[in-house]
Amino acid sequence: MLKILLSLSTLFFSIITFASVQLPDSTGNVIFIHPDGTSLASWNALRILTKGPDGEINWDKLKHIGLYQGHTKNSISTSSNAGATMHAYGVKVVYDSYGMDGTKEITSLSGKRMSIMQEAMSQGINVGVINSGNIVEPGTGVFLASSESRANNEEISRKIIRSGASLIFAGGEEWLLPFGIQGRHSSGKRTDKLNLIDYALENGYTVVYTSEELKRTSPYVEKILGVFAANHTFNDRPEEDLLKTSMSTYSPTAPTLAEMTDFALRFFSVKNKQFFLVIEEEGTDNFGNKNNAIGLFDAIKRADDAIGIAYEFVLKNPGTLLLTAADSEAGGMEIYSFEEEVMNTDLPLPEKDSNGAPIDGIYGTSSPPFLSAPDQFGNRHPFAVLWSTKMDVFGSVVSKADGFNSHFMNGKIDNTDIYRIIYLTLFGKWLK
Repeated sequence: MLKILLSLSTLFFSIITFASVQLPDSTGNVIFIHPDGTSLASWNALRILTKGPDGEINWDKLKHIGLYQGHTKNSISTSSNAGATMHAYGVKVVYDSYGMDGTKEITSLSGKRMSIMQEAMSQGINVGVINSGNIVEPGTGVFLASSESRANNEEISRKIIRSGASLIFAGGEEWLLPFGIQGRHSSGKRTDKLNLIDYALENGYTVVYTSEELKRTSPYVEKILGVFAANHTFNDRPEEDLLKTSMSTYSPTAPTLAEMTDFALRFFSVKNKQFFLVIEEEGTDNFGNKNNAIGLFDAIKRADDAIGIAYEFVLKNPGTLLLTAADSEAGGMEIYSFEEEVMNTDLPLPEKDSNGAPIDGIYGTSSPPFLSAPDQFGNRHPFAVLWSTKMDVFGSVVSKADGFNSHFMNGKIDNTDIYRIIYLTLFGKWLK
């Protein structure tokens, strides 16, 4: 099988013993994992492929469920940057927002003119962000930066690096270096001549660039910046393009989301202090928007592995809230199955369904179907991935939670309720 499928079955991580973090009864740690662009169909598909129809993935273990409502002030569907802004500020904003309400400064639900992560830092809480995508990606970026436009990459990356966050892991070296200056992964694109890598080093950050370097780094460092790619740590192109160039879905030198999460939780544990960590798997969104089923499965598996690491931490540290939420559904993926008796699993699937919906098999368009992992009877079932769009849609986003205060994840959940639940856990106060 192609190497771009290998990571679906080869991600194994050592068992980590985390130090217990002692906190007051009314407050706790927060781990917010944002598998961007995922829906109920995404998690069902991952379960079928990797564990079988009767199996269980890590996402399934989270006990409390919220039916996520993702609209903005001026649109039923949301953008990634507006969705993240509503998570970070707890108030409705317009579709084109990045830590602001369009181009207007916003006041968060708490009454502060700052995000919930900035407020946490002001109260002495340790904070960190992890993103498999570029450092400017909004799922984590708006917690530390605001801008009048998502396209202001220089401004956003500068604000993130200068935010004071204890841990920053992402791609995006291109926006951390001056134009023409060669880095580890690429040359810089900044036109303001700022070298943000030098700034980080001068301000106490340990800087790492690869999975191997991260493995050799002690969690006892004061602060840490991980710069793991020129742009994203993944190659978000259609699978047919990846096949032609023998390119993998993810960079082989970059740590996986689970590896970054594992280090972050050990890093915060040894500090024995309350923390707030926001984690985004961006590949789930980008591969969905490219209608790349192989890449999407790889990305969802990576998100689920990170959820597994965080879940094990919660079991050992009951004063910790773990919650997950996407802000929209990327690509509108659905699963279609066949009766084995009438399906030759060696033959390619048709390019499109009868209504024109694109169909993906195991190698993309016009290839044989996927096969599920065995069910409880030992049978494997052929299935195809169908796509409804290349856009982000309202979809069927399901938010889940476990651990401290997780029972507040219940029933219909507005995107601004993510802020409320996090705020309650960090500060001990429910905001109406």
